[in-house]
Amino acid sequence: MALEGDYAQEKTGWVADQLAKIDETGTTSSVAVAGMSVVLFTYRGPKSGKLFRRPLMRVEKDGVYAAVASLGGAPENPVWFSAMLKNDEVEVQDGSTVVSGPVREIHGAEREEWWTRAVAAYPPYADYQEKTDRLIPIVLVEPGRA
Repeated sequence: MALEGDYAQEKTGWVADQLAKIDETGTTSSVAVAGMSVVLFTYRGPKSGKLFRRPLMRVEKDGVYAAVASLGGAPENPVWFSAMLKNDEVEVQDGSTVVSGPVREIHGAEREEWWTRAVAAYPPYADYQEKTDRLIPIVLVEPGRA
């Protein structure tokens, strides 16, 4: 089911540029970070009710997508992390394909397995973890799972 509603205006210039390019081309394949693929997560803001879009590094296995809340190794989690967790359903655009599913934070061995995948997809994540005292959280969006 497609998320419907008004979109929040993106305030960060380079993110707005990425979103404009994705909108123009219809595919996340038109955007990359350091030559690596991104996917587009869309979720509803819990306070505003508006839809927010976050291009994040592509970390995927068997149709399940991970969102890594690194914020470049900052001491705090990105704002989208807690907002995304307050959603029952999140959309993910990978290329021109859009899927949706429930979202959940992962822990323990499951998180470690996905962390390994995340670092393989985007090696700077390892450096980001070294820069911060917090354990960088990972959220999964699992299309097809009720």
